[in-house]
Amino acid sequence: MSMLSSREFNNDVAGAKRRAAHEPVVITDRGEPAFVLMSMQEYRRLRAPKQNIVEALRMSEDIPFETPRVGIDLRVPEL
Repeated sequence: MSMLSSREFNNDVAGAKRRAAHEPVVITDRGEPAFVLMSMQEYRRLRAPKQNIVEALRMSEDIPFETPRVGIDLRVPEL
């Protein structure tokens, strides 16, 4: 991540935009990080909704599955 002072940013906005196309650019104010300039693509990626565990584990295709037949004697006992 590259850093620019506010003065450097003001003197070369086009250069800052070129850098931000490749990586986020931190703009400092009095030596402290104050702003981040990034591409719209990176911003959208960061803002995209996160998957929940069910969506993450969901399979994209159905897998055929048959349960085996189990013979169970269901007669009512005589009393």
